[in-house]
Amino acid sequence: MKVTVSRKAHFNAAHRLYRSDWSDEKNEAIFGKCSNPEYHGHNYDLIVSVRGEIDPETGYVIDLKVLKDLIRSKVEERFDHKNLNTQVAEFKNLNPSAENIAVVIYHLLRPELEDRYHLKITLYETPRNFVEYEG
Repeated sequence: MKVTVSRKAHFNAAHRLYRSDWSDEKNEAIFGKCSNPEYHGHNYDLIVSVRGEIDPETGYVIDLKVLKDLIRSKVEERFDHKNLNTQVAEFKNLNPSAENIAVVIYHLLRPELEDRYHLKITLYETPRNFVEYEG
């Protein structure tokens, strides 16, 4: 019997969507206001879901405190109150779209979890816009 448990987290970060090999006009045409050269910010909501078997000894799929600590150390401390383009190494050459942020978060957390777990990342950029990534 597999069960999914989830932990919600939050971080605030600035970014700019653009490609340096495109003109300012093309960046604005493709990315609109999100290509503002002065950047813009979001209050991101993150849901990290882990699916697996319930441990018969603990009754847990995974200890949520362990998951909370992983999210804090691998995601929140790295991204919170940062400019993703300039302060987060993973985005030096990667456009920090919500899609790419979710994939990066997945790859930061996946090595920290046992292989028996299925990992799903849900990232809300706004209350109405969100992405999901399961690897």
